[in-house]
Amino acid sequence: MTEAPAKIIVIDDDPAIREALGSLLRSVGFDVILLASVGDFLKSGRPDTPTCLVLDVRLPGQSGLDFQRELSRGNIQLPIVFVTGHGDIPMSVQAMKGGAIEFLTKPFRDQDLLDAVHVGLARDRLWLENEKALATLRARFDSLTQREREVMALVVTGRLNKQIAADLGVSEVTVKVHRGQVMQKMRAKSLTELARMTDKLELALGKPLGA
Repeated sequence: MTEAPAKIIVIDDDPAIREALGSLLRSVGFDVILLASVGDFLKSGRPDTPTCLVLDVRLPGQSGLDFQRELSRGNIQLPIVFVTGHGDIPMSVQAMKGGAIEFLTKPFRDQDLLDAVHVGLARDRLWLENEKALATLRARFDSLTQREREVMALVVTGRLNKQIAADLGVSEVTVKVHRGQVMQKMRAKSLTELARMTDKLELALGKPLGA
């Protein structure tokens, strides 16, 4: 399948600067969305494709730094390249601590912006790929019965079938059947692979699978 084209979202309240940034980014083949405020972005939301946000610090209403904090609180992943004509060191430190890709003070070199955007898109592609893989794992896990989940949680700790049977109060044959179903539904080729899947799921859920 062809990967969906990346999008660059520019938020700047100065029409001339907004258009200049859009022209630069389009000149190297990017699909660009130009917006005047954070409110305009919130109406449309985050695209499903690899995305990088080119964000002015000073904006009408909510500032760029305030928006960065809001995204972080909402656990919304979106790489940000800050651009500003009124930057200072405390602003830069705050932005970078918040996870910004770059903090550029106008006037800046075109190539510096393009380099930062490429870094942001690479980071977002990786994040989206991880999210997709995690969603697949969750769907497989959701297909397990409650008993199969219990068996899976015990299997990955290294317990033997007879030990699991005793833990759950079922026969060893029943455990073998459930174990086979777990491996098939999770599409795990080995116990090691199943354990890795379990680690990823527990990290995403924030709790052990057997909890």
